[in-house]
Amino acid sequence: MEKQVKEKNELWEWTKALLIAFAIAAVIRYFLFTPIAVDGESMMPTLEDGDRMIVNKIGYKIGEPDRFDIVVFHAPEQKNYIKRVIGLPGDTLEYKDDQLYINGEPIDEPYLDAYKAQITEGTLTEDFTLNDLGVEHGEVPEGHVFVMGDNRRYSKDSRHIGVIDQKEIIGNTSLIFWPFSDIKIVK
Repeated sequence: MEKQVKEKNELWEWTKALLIAFAIAAVIRYFLFTPIAVDGESMMPTLEDGDRMIVNKIGYKIGEPDRFDIVVFHAPEQKNYIKRVIGLPGDTLEYKDDQLYINGEPIDEPYLDAYKAQITEGTLTEDFTLNDLGVEHGEVPEGHVFVMGDNRRYSKDSRHIGVIDQKEIIGNTSLIFWPFSDIKIVK
């Protein structure tokens, strides 16, 4: 009899431990961090197709996106996109002769140097202004960001889908955890 009670208690203790572990894992995944896989080549050479990353979901609940953060957001096509924040609320943007200008000032983008060196014809990023793209008043509206992929010739980004409401941003990402040979923090 005593053995049966002991077995029942042990089974109950294991069940409680597993339930608590699953609850903690669910809270972490839903509120704090979640994995995501890079799908496509729009962020090359920074991110490769198939890279697996960790998305920090709490960073923007207590703060705002910074320029050049790599963010994951809900895109209009019911898909999640990974892009780089280029323009913040109130910014005017212009690309001219492959140079980014924010609020009239030239801005370096060192993460594009590898691709720019490979180009033999034309530019990596075609010329545009926010006015050309139909953004009202030619500046990023409050509560929104302008995002672009690093592989500018092959990226569906704010030039095509418009500015992104910050409420649609899931979080930022900078840690590649798979494949193991490519584990690193990206900038």
